[in-house]
Order: sequence, then structure tokens, then C-alpha cells
Amino acid sequence: MNHFTEQINITEKQTGKKKLTPNACLDAYLLDPISVSPSRRRPAVIICPGGGYGHLSDREAEPVATQFLAMGCHAFVLHYSIAPDVFPYPQMELAYAVSLVRSHAEEWLVDPEKIIVCGFSAGGHLACSLGAFWNQEFLYKPLELTPDEIKPGGMILAYPVISSGPCCHEGSFLNLLGAAAEDESLRRLVSLEHQVGAHTPPVFLWHTSTDDAVPVKNSYLLADALTEHGVSVEMHIYPAGCHGLSLANSEVSGDDGRCIVPRCQNWILLAKTWLEYL
Repeated sequence: MNHFTEQINITEKQTGKKKLTPNACLDAYLLDPISVSPSRRRPAVIICPGGGYGHLSDREAEPVATQFLAMGCHAFVLHYSIAPDVFPYPQMELAYAVSLVRSHAEEWLVDPEKIIVCGFSAGGHLACSLGAFWNQEFLYKPLELTPDEIKPGGMILAYPVISSGPCCHEGSFLNLLGAAAEDESLRRLVSLEHQVGAHTPPVFLWHTSTDDAVPVKNSYLLADALTEHGVSVEMHIYPAGCHGLSLANSEVSGDDGRCIVPRCQNWILLAKTWLEYL
């Protein structure tokens, strides 16, 4: 396996907003080719950890990457900008990350049609933002890229922040929007149930009914909107489990065992099947 880091430098000129935190970076985990199939192109999964746009959860980073590696995918972890940096810094960074992986598809043996964005909680909002906005000029034009260069091939969303409405995780939107958090037009723009459409790529989505931080209604609103627009969506709602489960096993749980929820652990296997038929 080849492990390295690529820097992502989105400038103030591109966003129109002052840069306040260090530049983003993309950790790459590339599987070595095997002798019986040395030119095999593999799917690539770009992971966006959660953290309410205020920090990045390491529980939703490398442990998840190792699972995708075991599936035969290349894996990437995006360390994107967080507060006090605001929209659209993270969105531009993810868009650039997709274009970066696609531009190296031949060298890294990546299937350019299977570059998947995977996000947890606020990272799910980030991943879904790209699925909603990849064809929007405000996102691709400042990067001097085309829509096809930044388009994800699919989205894997775990207990995602979606809506800025009554069921919102307010802290995520306060961090993402900063001083503009009360701007109604901007809040609607980042309320993704209103932004997805027929252009949105296929989605794998899971949540728990008892999520006490990001209400499960976020996922229902997204699934309803995707279905209305004829977008393929596979959704799994588990009956119990706290927010931020990640893999829901001992690898990502503290001493209290709160995040060990055996019934939820199969989401990663279900995602593997979804990827195989994508």
C-alpha cells in the first residue's frame, strides 16, 4: 500500500473570504496492484469525517479508510477547513479533491466513474453538498474546473446533517456560515433537501432512529427529495444507536462502550454491496 498526503490550497481569491485556518489536505491510501491483474482500476472513496464543521473526528477517518481498503477500494481522507473558515471553503476543497483523484486516475489505477464521496454527520453534509452543487458555477468556475471534473460517482452518507430547518443541527450551520448564519437565503442554499435534483448521483444512506444530535428526519427529508427527483437511493434506518457511531464497533468506541452497537455494524457490508452494483 502507498500512503501519502496531497495539499489542497483554496485561496481567498477563489472564495471571496479570508482564509483563517491552515490549508486542507488529502491523505491517500492506495492499494498496490496485484500480479494477476496489474492494470485493474479500483473505486476510490473520499472520506469526510464529521465534527459539526468545528473539528474533524478521527474516529470517522482512518478506521473507515481501512474498511474500504479491505473492500478493494482506494481510500482517501479529506482534512477540510472548519470554523472559523466558512462556506464555501470546505465544498471547494472536496470538489478539488475529486478532481485531483480523477486527474490521477491512470497513475493511481482509479476508475474515474467510481469516485465516491463518503461523509459522516457534518461530513455527510459536505459530501451531499458536492452531490447537489457539482454542476453549479459558483463551485467549479473559481477552481477553473469543469462540472464533469468534480462530479462524484456516488455518495455514502452516515447520519448526515442535511436540513437547516426545524430538525437542523444548529451548531453545524453556525460553524459553516459564521456571521451569515441568520441569512435566510444562504441557509436555504445549504439546506440540501432543497438542492438535490435529477443531477444528483446515487446515494447510500443510513441513520439511527434514536440519534439525539442530528435527528433522523434529516435522512428522511433527503430520501424523500431524492425519490421525488428519481435519484437512486438505498436507505437503512436502524432502531437504536447514538450519534457518531462510525463503524459502531470496539475500534471506534471509548471505554464506556457507547458506540458499540452490533446491530448497526453491518452498514459497511451493505455499502460494499451497493458499491459493487453502482
